[in-house]
Amino acid sequence: MGVVIIGGGQAGASLAFKLRALGHDGPVTLIGEEPEPPYQRPPLSKAYLLGEMARERLYLRPEAAYAEKEIDMRTGVRVSAIDTAARTVTLGGEILGYDHLALTTGSRPRRLPAAIGGDLGGVHTVRTLADIDAMAGEFREGARLLIVGGGYIGLEAAAVAAKRGLDVTLVEAADRILQRVAAPETSDWFRDLHLAHGVDIREGVGLVRLTGEDRVTGADLSDGTTLPVDFVIVGVGIAPETALAEAAGIVCDNGISVDAYGRTSAPGVWAAGDCAAFDYRGLGRIRLESVQNAIDQSETVAANIAGQDQPYEPSPWFWSDQYDVKLQIAGLSAGYDRLVLRDGGTGRSHWYYRGDTLLALDAMNDPRAYMIGKRLLEAGKSPDPAVIADASADLKPLLKA
Repeated sequence: MGVVIIGGGQAGASLAFKLRALGHDGPVTLIGEEPEPPYQRPPLSKAYLLGEMARERLYLRPEAAYAEKEIDMRTGVRVSAIDTAARTVTLGGEILGYDHLALTTGSRPRRLPAAIGGDLGGVHTVRTLADIDAMAGEFREGARLLIVGGGYIGLEAAAVAAKRGLDVTLVEAADRILQRVAAPETSDWFRDLHLAHGVDIREGVGLVRLTGEDRVTGADLSDGTTLPVDFVIVGVGIAPETALAEAAGIVCDNGISVDAYGRTSAPGVWAAGDCAAFDYRGLGRIRLESVQNAIDQSETVAANIAGQDQPYEPSPWFWSDQYDVKLQIAGLSAGYDRLVLRDGGTGRSHWYYRGDTLLALDAMNDPRAYMIGKRLLEAGKSPDPAVIADASADLKPLLKA
């Protein structure tokens, strides 16, 4: 039984190795567009951009590991078509058959339109190893950097740039940074952190256009100001890679639509990772853009290809490193109506409730609160908010309550 995996990232590699761990002995082909073997993406905008992590340490596994497990890894290869009736994929001049096809195509960064200068030299996105390598030479002390977008990618890039002595301005068109993913209290905490490190944060301010001939030299903002700019980083979100699936007639809705088992609308075709959209706990059809989801969902798909009929039941977690702060997030805060603050002295955590139900927490330099909160969420337990708010209360007994 041959399995073809399209997408050479965390999800694709996890799926391939899980198949082998489960005893699958048929052909496994892993196809990636990038010339690199599968690698970690989170360090790209953190340790790798800072120069604190060598390129080789990014790789998920040594290349020899793929050969050892008889995984046919093909890098720098683009799949041009999928025929779900014939069960084939076309890559270059080759047509490759499959019994099962897994789409782990990931996502792509949203870019600025060319009409407002998005195609000028010096305008960068943060998604791939090539993206980071292309902007590495821009990080010169005193260089003037404009970051468009106040989400985690933009804030992480701002932290790296500020630590390296750049002059950083970050603009966020929404009323506050992190508006889509965090409570105002978390936004306030990170705004103060960045301001203390000299980052100029402008909220409620959009980009009108970038200016320059072949390369960006300035930016006109919606508040009427004009900034001199040496380079730009765009962090305005990502979009799922669904083009191949859509062209093949596979149903897509906010990503490649899958059921609880990872199956798409086409027989024998599965999807996992950033590109896959699934129903989750009354929130509708969502995608989880995280390492946790890439690994866990792809390993669930591998188990189901192997015949285990195992539904995917995620316990989402995320993290972000900025300066000397590690933000750890467990759960999803959508729909919360109450925020409980816990000041742990050296760290702080924000606990999201809907009624009496714990939904999520943000922990800033508070790994103990994070680990306990994560375990509570996984167990479906909702502690008394008054206990959470009492910084003197020991949280560990809550796990046994």
